[in-house]
Amino acid sequence: MKTVEDLKQEYHNIKMNEEQVKQLKDRMNQAKTDKTNSNVKQSRNRTYWQRGLATAAAVALVFVALPNTSASVAKAMGEIPVLGNLVKVVTFRNYQYQSERNNADIEVPKIDSEGKTGTSQSEKNLKKSTKEINREISKISNDIIKEFEESKKQEEGFQDVVVKSQVMATTQDYFTLKLICYQGSGSGAEWDYYYTIDLQSGKRMQLGDLFKAGADYVTPISDNIKEQMRAQMKKDANVSYWLDDSEVEEWNFDKIDENQNFYINDKGNIVICFNEGEVAPMSMGCVSFEIPAKVVEAVH
Repeated sequence: MKTVEDLKQEYHNIKMNEEQVKQLKDRMNQAKTDKTNSNVKQSRNRTYWQRGLATAAAVALVFVALPNTSASVAKAMGEIPVLGNLVKVVTFRNYQYQSERNNADIEVPKIDSEGKTGTSQSEKNLKKSTKEINREISKISNDIIKEFEESKKQEEGFQDVVVKSQVMATTQDYFTLKLICYQGSGSGAEWDYYYTIDLQSGKRMQLGDLFKAGADYVTPISDNIKEQMRAQMKKDANVSYWLDDSEVEEWNFDKIDENQNFYINDKGNIVICFNEGEVAPMSMGCVSFEIPAKVVEAVH
């Protein structure tokens, strides 16, 4: 009979390490047809088209959030303390399909806070947060499966869906699950989603929750991102962002959203994250910017 330590080791063995994440990224990049920045306008138009699809409730380019656990150990993981014994991520549903034209590997996760008494306010908040996140993930996953099956019936070209997850640098205060989502159909596209929970209060976090009410955090963070963009482009000719371009001013990056995707890294710094096509050509992939502590400390 396997011990808890054995099960822990199995769990760690199947988590995505940095090399596995790199391999996943390489696979995504190989499927992309937009390899250069020479036709920026064409890339930008494709971006708007994909954004529109991504906001619809049931479309072919909606992606599902997946955990980094397998079905074979999901049940066993229920007995393993994870993240300070507050939450754990298990596989709730599997959906796989493979043929010459269509490939899907979908594992629907569940962030589990079961086992808590739910008597304290923080535990009540945690249950509410996980329930909300799980409901969102369930709807997205059901939509993508429905659309995948419909497209498969109608033989609408080729489909390839790859979805993985990565637990970001988790501190004593915050837990973030990054959802790496890729869909290839002719060209490839990637979206990442970030779910952050305050482990002290149990509440789901948005970027604005890190600052006091009324504070202008958007402007200084946006200005710092612009500085980083300019520095990167100056250093490397292959790096390109939509910034300071007089020919396409309407496409230039202006500022982050109030509830921009983010996570807290192991240094305690905010990392702002953008999906493909939001601030750069699709060939740049998903990009992120670590915000220096001095920028955040100056917010008031």
